[in-house]
Amino acid sequence: MTDVPVIHIVDDDALFRIAIARLLKISGYEIADYASADSFLSAIDAAKPGCILLDVQMPAYGGLQLQDELARLSRHWPIIFMTGHGDLPTSVRAIKAGAEDFLAKPVSKQTLLDAIERALIRFASVRQHQHQLDLFKSLVSTLTARESEVFALMVHGNPNKQIAFQIGTSERTVKAHRQVVMQKLHVRSFAEAVSIAERIGLIAQKPTTQLNSAFDGRYIPPSLADSRRCP
Repeated sequence: MTDVPVIHIVDDDALFRIAIARLLKISGYEIADYASADSFLSAIDAAKPGCILLDVQMPAYGGLQLQDELARLSRHWPIIFMTGHGDLPTSVRAIKAGAEDFLAKPVSKQTLLDAIERALIRFASVRQHQHQLDLFKSLVSTLTARESEVFALMVHGNPNKQIAFQIGTSERTVKAHRQVVMQKLHVRSFAEAVSIAERIGLIAQKPTTQLNSAFDGRYIPPSLADSRRCP
């Protein structure tokens, strides 16, 4: 990320917020802190995207409920839960819902900084992926109705002769449409055109190996009570 990453601390424990904010400022992060989930939601429209350090148990509106609300609002910012009252079912629910990590209070300085760094790297990757996807969709939107029709048929492997028969035109016209499609999509090969079609969901992507884990490779500590205090 080119800007200084923002860490949003949402915790009703004022002393904890002050201690964590001081640590993270020294480590080079920009900080925003909130005493409740409601205060965070009230400020979110003007807030800069970043990593959220979120307490599980807070009055009125808990961390898991805030996580659900952020998902509903399509604010897919990375969340690191930190709690002094954690249990395995809660951590599993949080991770399954997309949390980056689940840390027990008190947490060591290095454990926290490592978790934040992983979350920010992943977030940057997700944002880059979304930027590319938006660009591809923008390019495809420049195609005319007939060009879109030809594009859909060609990336599914239909030869020019078959495409011409299906849309009721000549092979020569189909070739001309294909050339324009390639130019508008800024691609130099058929494989690149197919890749764009896969990325925007026009055709099914090739299957990839799935992690056989409910946690998608994220780490939940075997014990939620063995972290060290922040110095």
